[in-house]
Parts: sequence; C-alpha cells; structure tokens
Amino acid sequence: MTSSPADLLARRARLLAPTYQLFYDEPLQIVRAADVWMYDEQGRAYLDAYNNVPVVGHCHPQVVEALARQAATLNTHTRYLAELPLQLAEELLATLPPQFASVIFTCTGSEANDLAVRICKAATGGSGFIVTEFAYHGATDVITGMSPEDGGPLGPGVYAVPAPVGAAGAAAFGAAVRRCLRRMRADGVRPAALLVDTIFASDGVAAHPAGFLAEAAGQVREAGALFIADEVQPGFGRVAEARWGFQRHGVIPDLVTMGKPMGNGHPVAAVAGQPGVLAAFAQRTRYFNTYGGNSVSCAAALAVLQVIREQELLKNALASGAYLQRRLQALAARCAVVREVRGAGLFLGVELGENPASGLAGAPEAARVMNALRRRGVLVGTTGRRGDALKIRPPLTFAPQHADLLVEALEQTLAAGD
Repeated sequence: MTSSPADLLARRARLLAPTYQLFYDEPLQIVRAADVWMYDEQGRAYLDAYNNVPVVGHCHPQVVEALARQAATLNTHTRYLAELPLQLAEELLATLPPQFASVIFTCTGSEANDLAVRICKAATGGSGFIVTEFAYHGATDVITGMSPEDGGPLGPGVYAVPAPVGAAGAAAFGAAVRRCLRRMRADGVRPAALLVDTIFASDGVAAHPAGFLAEAAGQVREAGALFIADEVQPGFGRVAEARWGFQRHGVIPDLVTMGKPMGNGHPVAAVAGQPGVLAAFAQRTRYFNTYGGNSVSCAAALAVLQVIREQELLKNALASGAYLQRRLQALAARCAVVREVRGAGLFLGVELGENPASGLAGAPEAARVMNALRRRGVLVGTTGRRGDALKIRPPLTFAPQHADLLVEALEQTLAAGD
C-alpha cells in the first residue's frame, strides 16, 4: 500500500537530516515514470521537462534490461580484467576529439570534478582555480568550495568571474578571465585550471554565440593552466549540435568530466583526459574507486550510448529543441514577462521579468511560475544567480507535441497570475 504524501512528509522530517530539500511548494510523490512522463500516487501524469538524468527517457527498457542482465551475471571492480570497462572507454573516447587518450571512471559527477582538480594540481603544480560566480560543480568538500551556488565560501585559491549571461556577458568572458589571472598573479597564486560547466546551467544558462569559450581557454593555457570542461549537465547530446558542450565552442579541453545522464539514473561518471595531463598525475599517485567502472554501471552507460545512437536522439534533440525555442521566442514576442530565451538544444533558460498579472517579478515570479506549472502537470526548475530564469532540460526523447504542452501551460500560467 502506498503511503500518503502527508505520511511521507512526516516520516521524512523524522528520518532524514534537514540538509535535504524538496521540489515545489506542494511536494510531489512520484511512484513511477516512463519516457518523458512521471506519475504521482493517484496516477496523474506530469510532463518532465526538468530532469536531465534520464537522458534517454525514464526507465528506458534497453537500459533496464542491460542493468538486470549484468546484475544477474557479474558485478565487480576494475582490479580484475574485464571487457565492459574497456568497451565503455572505447565508446566514450570515440565521441571525443582524438587528443583524448584514456578515461578514469568514478560514480558521480562530484567525484569526477574532484578528481579533475587533483589531476590539474599534479600536472601544473598550481593551486588556483577559476569558476563562474554562481556555478555548481558538485558536493565534495573541495568541489563545494568551487560551487558558489551552494552559498558557502570559495575554497582556498578559488576565484570567481562573472558568468557569460546577459547582453555583454559572452563577449566579456575572456577579458574577465584575463583580469582574474592578473589578480591571481598579484596574490602569488599559481593557476591550475579554469573549470566551467559548458552550458553555465546554474548561472542561468548561456550558450551563444558559439565559440566564446575559446578565448578564455586560451588565456588560461597561456598562463600555464588547464581547461576542464564540466559536461555533467550539458553532455551526452543535451546541446544537440554536438555530443559535448565544449564542441560548440571550437575548443579542446585538457580534461572532460561527465556524469548525471551517463547511466540514465544509475550512478556512473568519468574523467577523460589528454595523455600528458593524466601521465603527470599517475607519476605522483594512483586512483582506484571501488564502484567506479563496475560491471553493472558500465552496462548501463553502454546501453545509454547505444540508445542515443540507434534512436538518433541527437537529431531529435536538435529538431525538438529548435521547435521548442521557436515557440518560446514567439511567446516572448507577445508576452513581455519573458525577457530572454537562452540555451541550445534541449537545455534552455527562460528569464522572467515583471508580470502585471501576478504583481511579481524576477525570482518570485519564476518560483510562482514553476509551482503553477507543476499544478498544471508540467515540471520545470529555476536557475540563475538572481533565480529569475526557468530551467528546462527534458529527456532527449522530448518531441514537438511535448513542447506544445509545455509552452501552452506556460502561457496560461503567465496570463493567469495564479
């Protein structure tokens, strides 16, 4: 028998630490999901336009079958010879530029970013890192200090620059990184890396113009540092024009981190790197992760790559993403509340301003809209330093008819002011 939401809330308050948070003013009790739909305890369907972890759709049968089959056969770690980690590494590397030579498996994107930071320190001898002002890169102690979205202080040697959001944001990003490097030199801090999420998801989403990241990457390399492309959110085809967000910018990172959608809900992540960088790290230390690269995780990730390839989901994301953006841009043209539509593929940010219908503006309006959409059966999030943008990142199976549902619900919500 399924517990009621009220019972679950009471048990949750008693059993789980207060660090946990729930989505929405009226928390959802989700009991099952399939493709782009999630279902509550009463059987009501919700269009999932937010959760990027189920990249090929919730509970995809090929992924589920691969998980079950491998779990019934063998699940062990990388200290035994096995085919699956090698096959996964080969398939991942085939999606990356030829400069990338090998892969290290972890369980989460947080671990992948934490490991990338360690690698950069070993390879450069530096200790300084540049991130954007409202970035999120993970939950380890070190990476929390590089994730100002969490609200804590920056870690030692960590510097933040303005995100490339807004009218002059992208054009000014390279100059901001250059100024930051000068500050680091003045402070006696040797730079190790620039770490950015290549869609700037937590900063409010920034994707255009394509290519603007190249200048910043060049600046850090001239200073003897490296460039880490955090693809935990934009990777695996989310930006549609390419498999990885950095590819839109014509730049080749030194390290690429990936996670979240890699296992379609199963915890699996990785760091891919250029050979000289990884060799410098390996000369100083070894890295072993008991669950990183385990058999079941590799089977799940391989199934995800197979589904993306066989179902041509990058093509679908490109077409559906373009359709969704056109509909949102048309809404913005007739509704002044929508200030800007940003992003690429099926990863979008919709910035909201003042709404006469609700009497709210910015972050309060975005929060109101998110909760009102939930009541209308559509799930989105919010993002940005000011919290004034809706965050839209549905599974890659999202289709034009789903975009129609989303935009129609959004237009109704903006007009109603409820």
